[in-house]
Amino acid sequence: MENISLFPFTDYWLFYVLFTVFVLIVLALDLGVFHREAHEVKFKEAAIWSVIWVALALLFNFLFYHYSLWKFSTDEVLLSVPGFQPEVAAKNSALEFLTGYIVEKSLAVDNIFVFVVVFTFFAIPAKYQHRVLFFGIIGALIFRIIFIALGAILIQYKIIVIIFGVFLIFTGIKILFSPEKPIDPGKNPIIKLLKKYLPIHPQIEGQKFFIRQGKTLFATPLFLALVFIEISDIIFAVDSVPAIFAITKEPLIVFTSNVFAILGLRAMYFLLAGVVDKFRYLKYGLGVVLIFVGLKMVWLNDLYDGKFPITWSLLIIIAVIGISILLSLFIKKKTE
Repeated sequence: MENISLFPFTDYWLFYVLFTVFVLIVLALDLGVFHREAHEVKFKEAAIWSVIWVALALLFNFLFYHYSLWKFSTDEVLLSVPGFQPEVAAKNSALEFLTGYIVEKSLAVDNIFVFVVVFTFFAIPAKYQHRVLFFGIIGALIFRIIFIALGAILIQYKIIVIIFGVFLIFTGIKILFSPEKPIDPGKNPIIKLLKKYLPIHPQIEGQKFFIRQGKTLFATPLFLALVFIEISDIIFAVDSVPAIFAITKEPLIVFTSNVFAILGLRAMYFLLAGVVDKFRYLKYGLGVVLIFVGLKMVWLNDLYDGKFPITWSLLIIIAVIGISILLSLFIKKKTE
């Protein structure tokens, strides 16, 4: 049963297409209607959008459960598998989406730290930050699709699963015990290369990434900020994509949970940018989560006949992240 895909691409390609169309429509509405004019995103607006994105993810998960239940109940191949129960499979699929979504949301906090540093370094005004993040997220979606497709192929090999698991464990340990190093976008080799071969305009020119003066095309600081954000997301994806494959081996669930987490990242940034440094113990919670999902890959799944209970995974991850946040708030208050 563990080797059978519940959502094979050949049967669910239309689902992928429709979901992608939905994402494109949402992004078009976001930039073309709700954020057509450049403006500073205040806390209230960010809070409203954060609620909207989370609500959309939960609504999708609710519909996904009923859709899965209907498909599983009519799939003759799955029904012929001894012991297969459509209700249980649909419930587990929905829980895997929710768990993957929470893991991605939690790991995305690291992205927010980077956004704060990048916008400060390149002196990007608050009213133009949403535009940079919008195109940054489009790039992030493209790279995540590539990584997920590669992961779906590699995860079929046991040795690759073990390598991913060991990598996540060491990454988690590094987060727990390694001192934090300040991020300096100016020292990034790609940024240095761009400055060497691409004419850079010293000033912000509205929302433009490029401006033309005479016959010369100049890149603006907005473009440099966008490039660095894309680079940072590729680095973060190396951790986050294997982490979700530790939760589920279904590429469709990995893809949809990743996308919903990324779509809400801009709103989460504007909501938490001013207070993200207050969550001093959250990084330790993220380190523990990565160690846990790594252990799932290399040991716990085999210990439970190929699949560690998804309900336990969800509860453990919520507990670890919740405790790390509470510790940050409690100890901060006590110190003050």
